[in-house]
Amino acid sequence: MERMQCDNCGYVYDKDEGDEKNGIAPGTAWKDVPEDYKCPECGADKSKFIVE
Repeated sequence: MERMQCDNCGYVYDKDEGDEKNGIAPGTAWKDVPEDYKCPECGADKSKFIVE
């Protein structure tokens, strides 16, 4: 299981769940999430995510 947490608000990106609301399919590895991805909760850049 791969989980990345937004360092700003605590939102967790879970590889198994993806982020379908933002077009990221379940099973998408964090390295394959586009660089322009924004946190769906607070809008933080992908660079603000840390390993949970």
